[in-house]
Amino acid sequence: MIIDCHGHYTTAPAQHQAFREAQLAAFEAGSKLPAPGVISDDEIRHSIEENQLRLLRERGLDMTIFSPRASAMAHHLGDAAVSQQWSRACNDLIARVVGLYPDTFVGVCQLPQSPGVSITHSVAELERCVNELGFVGCNLNPDPSGGKWDGPPLTDRGWYPFFEKMVELDVPAMIHVSSTCNPNFHATGAHYINADTTAFMQFLQGNLFGDFPELRFVIPHGGGAVPYHWGRYRGLADMLHQPSLDEHVMKNLYFDTCVYHQPGIDLLFDVIDIDNILFGSEMVGAVRGIDPQSGHYFDDTRRYIDALSLSDDCRYKVYEGNVRRVYPRLDAALKARGK
Repeated sequence: MIIDCHGHYTTAPAQHQAFREAQLAAFEAGSKLPAPGVISDDEIRHSIEENQLRLLRERGLDMTIFSPRASAMAHHLGDAAVSQQWSRACNDLIARVVGLYPDTFVGVCQLPQSPGVSITHSVAELERCVNELGFVGCNLNPDPSGGKWDGPPLTDRGWYPFFEKMVELDVPAMIHVSSTCNPNFHATGAHYINADTTAFMQFLQGNLFGDFPELRFVIPHGGGAVPYHWGRYRGLADMLHQPSLDEHVMKNLYFDTCVYHQPGIDLLFDVIDIDNILFGSEMVGAVRGIDPQSGHYFDDTRRYIDALSLSDDCRYKVYEGNVRRVYPRLDAALKARGK
């Protein structure tokens, strides 16, 4: 199998975004929050079959770990009640996609985070999505402020109640910020990559995995700037009197392959151990066009992996084995289906 660890419902029917706009308008006016819009199964099918499902088939992929649109999480908008309602609506929509296409999509949830609000408010939604909806993980925003970065780092004990629940449920989190209120940072070109890199550095500085050796995080977009500056981080670990990166963080961190050119993929595989790389494309996502140099979609990342000189064992790890190991609930679901 080829399992894409990084997919978002970027093509949800228009009613979903209309609900969000009405919700935020009601919040600003101090009015009662509206109910989510009515979306039919046929509208969901159309949005999926013309987009993600078509591309999956064209590219020879079997399954996508699917979550709400990351840029639309916008945890900095509204308040905790708004975030709770929006997250629940987004996750319920993902559950409907999975219900319609159970052999192709598996759910990962958005969390109802808000600036200055304890992460414990997200525990109940994680439990609901895992235990009731059958989701296999979550997306965790390290900066719910939307670019202000005024909250505590991921190693702060304020995050620990949520990490305890992750361990209890045996689910990983993808570190994923959302849109930014800071015009200095383009959301997908700067803020996302900044967040990936920042999260890695926070883990390097702290001792989170000493306290939670079973925690697992996926750092998307190829790990941000980390693989390119691997020597810098090895040197910083030494300067900060931390253990080597392999011992200190890389038993718990994984990078996806959402890197949109061959030299970048080459470097990722040269630097990062094969056991820490998960296949991902983030389609239909941040970069949707066709590369004029290759004539293929930038986010058709399978082409870059297939161009590598990998053994069959290594290719299996990247395309399937590592994903099943990092997402054990997915592995259990596939085994239950004889896969």
